[in-house]
Amino acid sequence: MKKQEDKRPNDQEISLKRKNCNSTNNNNSNSQSRRRHDVDLNLSLRPRRTSPGPLLPSSPSPHPLPPHQEIPQLLPIENPAAALSANPTLLCSHTIFAATATPHMAHPREPSFHAAAAAAAAAAAAAAAAIAPSLQRHEASTAGPSRPPRARRNPTQAPRDGKSENVPPPFPWATNHRATVHSLDFLLSRKIDIITGAVQCKRCEKQYEMGFNLREKFVEVGTFIAENKSSMHDRAPSVWMTPVLPTCKYCEQENSVKPLISEKKKSINWLFLLLGQMLGCCTLEQLKYFCKHTKNHRTGAKDRVLYLTYLGLCKQLDPNGPFDR
Repeated sequence: MKKQEDKRPNDQEISLKRKNCNSTNNNNSNSQSRRRHDVDLNLSLRPRRTSPGPLLPSSPSPHPLPPHQEIPQLLPIENPAAALSANPTLLCSHTIFAATATPHMAHPREPSFHAAAAAAAAAAAAAAAAIAPSLQRHEASTAGPSRPPRARRNPTQAPRDGKSENVPPPFPWATNHRATVHSLDFLLSRKIDIITGAVQCKRCEKQYEMGFNLREKFVEVGTFIAENKSSMHDRAPSVWMTPVLPTCKYCEQENSVKPLISEKKKSINWLFLLLGQMLGCCTLEQLKYFCKHTKNHRTGAKDRVLYLTYLGLCKQLDPNGPFDR
């Protein structure tokens, strides 16, 4: 009896648990159906999003799908370009490539902002091309008459109009050509072995005439050039630029007797200045005058023009000596 009484409450509990499980299952199914119904309602009531305008004007707009139609899942393609090129109908039917489809795969078109920039640049170039002729006409009207091109001056040009290359010889050892002296052999054959010139003492201001032995002084100058020419580098050394002047025979002041150089360049005593190594007392313009009339390059600093003057005079005295540049 006790066993039967114990089984009854157990049966009752089992039946209650079954009823509760059934009720919870029913509730879950009802809630799921309600959620599906709410989702369908939301989808049907939600406003459709308007798609932006087509990327290309010639491509047709895609047809919208029904709201409840499922979108088929696309399979991944390992090589899209090969697939499109292998299937030309698919390439032509695509909304983006329909306007640019070619037998071979074409490059994609540039983005819209690149196209806008290119259009703006083309418009600016067209505007500049339209304005350029008017600016040229304005500049032509405001500018004066164009000058003819200026001819470059020849450094070894001939004397100006009214001046002759030949002048009366200012000294017995000078020729009738400007800045030119006779050769050493010619002078010695004419018994001209002493070359004189006017000097003045800077201390006592006495003026007198001084003479140099032609052969001795020329050997001295020529030997100095032959020994030091390779180290001069076409520049006069300091002993030529600032020469040591003779001693005055009146006041016996050393380094004080300067040569008196004529203001007229055609009357300069070139041979006397060479033998006394006092060509550095000449101005740059006077040295350029010598180089001009002896067909030497006369542009540059004074040390270069002075170097050319020394070599030019030695070449006149001894044409066969080592006095080439």
